[in-house]
Order: sequence, then structure tokens, then C-alpha cells
Amino acid sequence: MLNFIRKFSLSVVVMLAATVAMVDAGVAQQPKGTAQAAQTQAGAQAGTQSDFTVKARQAVLIDADSGAVLFQHNADQLAPPASMSKLMTLAVAFRALKQGTIRPEDEFLMSEYAWRTGGGPSGTSAMFVPINTRVRVEELIKGVIIQSGNDAAIAIAEGIAGSEGAFAKQMTEEARRLGMKKSTFMNATGLFHAEHLMTARELAQLARYLIREFPEYYTIFQVKEFPYRKHKFINRNPLLFLNIGADGLKTGFIKEAGYGIVASAKQGERRLVAVVNGAATPEERRDESRRLLEWGFRAFGEFKLFEAGEVVGRARLWGGDRMSVPLMGNGAVVAVLPRFPANQKLKAEIVYQGPLKAPIAKGDQVARLRVTSSTDATSEIPLFAAEDVKAAGTWKRGFDTLIHMATKWLP
Repeated sequence: MLNFIRKFSLSVVVMLAATVAMVDAGVAQQPKGTAQAAQTQAGAQAGTQSDFTVKARQAVLIDADSGAVLFQHNADQLAPPASMSKLMTLAVAFRALKQGTIRPEDEFLMSEYAWRTGGGPSGTSAMFVPINTRVRVEELIKGVIIQSGNDAAIAIAEGIAGSEGAFAKQMTEEARRLGMKKSTFMNATGLFHAEHLMTARELAQLARYLIREFPEYYTIFQVKEFPYRKHKFINRNPLLFLNIGADGLKTGFIKEAGYGIVASAKQGERRLVAVVNGAATPEERRDESRRLLEWGFRAFGEFKLFEAGEVVGRARLWGGDRMSVPLMGNGAVVAVLPRFPANQKLKAEIVYQGPLKAPIAKGDQVARLRVTSSTDATSEIPLFAAEDVKAAGTWKRGFDTLIHMATKWLP
């Protein structure tokens, strides 16, 4: 299957010239215009980078609800994630809890290996569970989230998979299941291993997954203190103690990577996820992630591009009783885009895996509308078939095959 992007003249790419004017609802209406005018405007609009910059080596900012990318800097560059990769340790554990294969009250053993590798003797961040002690899963999870305990992470890994190595394979398998194609995991902790790598984009993707799929556990990320035995651990996320709506997720540091953070904050009904990695100091990590989130809330808003029920474009078909199917959003088509500059131009592309094959039912999701602003912010909105399309007979399918082969639509 191929990723198809087609020109406006084929009715598969819609070029929009949108005046970004704020109204009471915080939404701009789609302007009207001819295809020729839209193409001329789009051609005149060269892609430009945002003036916003970060000091960290990798960074990304996304809208948590839509997945819109508001800012990116080396976002697909693999780098050691340090303790930020514990988010995948938690993702595997949360899924096991949701499926009922483990329970919060279950107790896992703090083995000698977990104690030596991630506990007090390791000299790394630890929950300081005594060797050969059994600890409740719910306490180990708090130890991972709040204290970033490496011993707690290994105990979870051994309790679920029998060994840290077997658990690391589960982490990578879970990453692939979630569509994370680059990240690989060699341990449950994020301690340095040359092959233990993630990208900022996939860390943000993982954060969105945790927020969306496990709201009952996500609340733990905002807990500021965790008393355990003689210890009182203070959450290592510095943004929780600032008045910016932050409620997660995870910091990380190893000398090979520098300082990093996966952060999420909510203001009103909007939630953003920011990832910063490769900062030089803890203060730079704190300040850069705060600045990135605050800029995102201030500089971006929701803009309506198409009304509910309005046809966005058409996608080509193979083997159907017609050559194409009209596409529309699930309600109004709304993109998260920069509030400024005024009168910016938007480029929108309808992208789908194809050729689409009949039959197709009305309401099937078959494509995405990818909208790129003049500052390179990108939103993707699902598009759905607006009509039923029946399968055609043998003669029509054969004719379509010839058409598609002639125009190189088939792989």
C-alpha cells in the first residue's frame, strides 16, 4: 500500500488560503476562493520556520487532543532517553493492570539484582527498597513516577516478565504496537545502553497514549510527595511546582544524554505535551520546557476549516461503482494552528493509503487532512467516506486496474 497525496486538480489536495482572524469562539472561518487562486497563493508561500527556538538538542511540542505538531527541533533524532523511557515501563505495567494480569495489591520481590543495579548500592535514583523485600505494585509505580526509582522499575519488570531482559523485549513490542517505529529498549530504567534509544516525537506519542488510555493512573504523575518507610520522596518534575497547569510526566538524566523532560500541562480545555532532551543543566531543562509550553498556549488556537457535513475533497477508488468517494470530517474540521501571523496561508493535503478499494461504507475513516501553516505547524484530521460505495463488476475492476497502472497508482 502506498501513501497517496494528490494535487488539487485531481481533487485530492485542497489548497486553502485562510485569514487567521480571532472571533469570540476562538475559531477562524474558512474563506472561499477558486482553485487557481488558492494554488497561486500556495505557490507564493514558501515554508518558513518559526522564530521560536530552544537550547536543548531535541524538542517537540504537540497538542494532546489532536496530535498537531506545534514545534519540532530534531524531533526524530534518536538519543538516550534516560529515565524518560520509564514511561514505557509504566505503559506495559498499566496495560497489565487494565487487563487484570496483575493487580495493584500484588507484591513483587526486590531481588538482589534489582537492589544492586537500581537500588542503594547503584548510586542512581532509587526507592531504597531493602533487598528481598516484597512491595505492592501500587507502591512500586509511585516509586517509579515520583522518585524515578530504578530499583522499583526493575522489580516491576521482573514481576511481570521474569527478568529485566524479557521485559525490555515487551517494551519494544509495545512500542511497535503503538506505532513507535524507532524506539528500542534494553532495560526498564533508562540507564545507559548504546541501543536503548528514543526520539522526542515518540516520547510525546507515548505521553499522549498514557494520558488518553489510563486516566485512572495518570493522576499519580501530579502527586508531589510519596512517603515510603523512612523516606519522603518529592516529585522530580519541577513544573508541578509552577503555576502553569502542569500535571506530568517524567524527567530524565544521564551524562550521555543531558537533562530531559516529558511534560504535559492543561489550561482550560487545552492540553499540550512537550518533550525537551539534551539540556545542559536542570535549570535549563525546567526553563526551556516551561517556556515551550507557555508559548504553545499563547501562540496557538483552534481554527475551523470546514463546516460539519461539508465535503473536503475526494479520494480515488479501485473496483467501485464510481471513480472516487467524497470525504468529510466527523463534524466540523478543526485544526490547531498559529494565531499569528495574520493572513497566513495554509496548505492542506489529503493523504491516504491506497488505492482505496470498494466496497466502502459511509463513515469509514479512509484518509487524513494534513494542514501545514506558514510557520510549519502541522495538524492531521481524520477524514471519512461521505457515501457508501459498492463494489463494481469484473469489467469495471479490470478497467480500473488499467487506469491505475497507467497512472502509477498501483505499487
